[in-house]
Amino acid sequence: MNKVLIATHNRAKLAELKLGAKTLEKKGITIVSLDDLHIDTEPEETGHTFTENAVIKAKYYNQFSGLPTIADDGGLEIEILNGEPGVKSKRWVGHEGTDEELIAYTLKRLAGLPKEKRTAYLTVCLCFFNQKTKINICEQEKIYGHIAEIPSGRPTRGYPFRALFVVDEFGKYYDELTEEEHDKINHRLKALRRLVEKVKPYLLK
Repeated sequence: MNKVLIATHNRAKLAELKLGAKTLEKKGITIVSLDDLHIDTEPEETGHTFTENAVIKAKYYNQFSGLPTIADDGGLEIEILNGEPGVKSKRWVGHEGTDEELIAYTLKRLAGLPKEKRTAYLTVCLCFFNQKTKINICEQEKIYGHIAEIPSGRPTRGYPFRALFVVDEFGKYYDELTEEEHDKINHRLKALRRLVEKVKPYLLK
């Protein structure tokens, strides 16, 4: 039976990505994770963009496992700060910042700016790589919003920027969205479904 590796240890993300790749499973392709393969090494993410890092990870785990691989990278981009924090993510403050440090630093960088200048995006890029067929395909998706002047009252531990990111479509903090609202704007799922349609012909030969 054919297999595809989704390069994550995160069970919630894996479940989400499996949902987006269910058309592959219906065709007899088994989705496996890094944990399934007992892979605990990781590449150095030296890319300057989410796409570059997603490609680095997809190629690394494809070569490590020998399986066609889907990897992702993403985070927050603030327009007026030229896309920061971007790939800097948790090291934006110059070291591995805590949630509280990252929230405070973001607010400091945007202090005094009106809403129209606080535009931001939650961006994700997914990459499929298979060395055997020389196929490298990426898909990117964004959620549009802005950075609030104060954090939400329901921060999600480990995801500090969600406590500041207001989703324009709903006018609500990201971490206060209902399950139905989150499903509607799920950028990772949207990108994956497009990616699956593009790579399906190469996997089902």
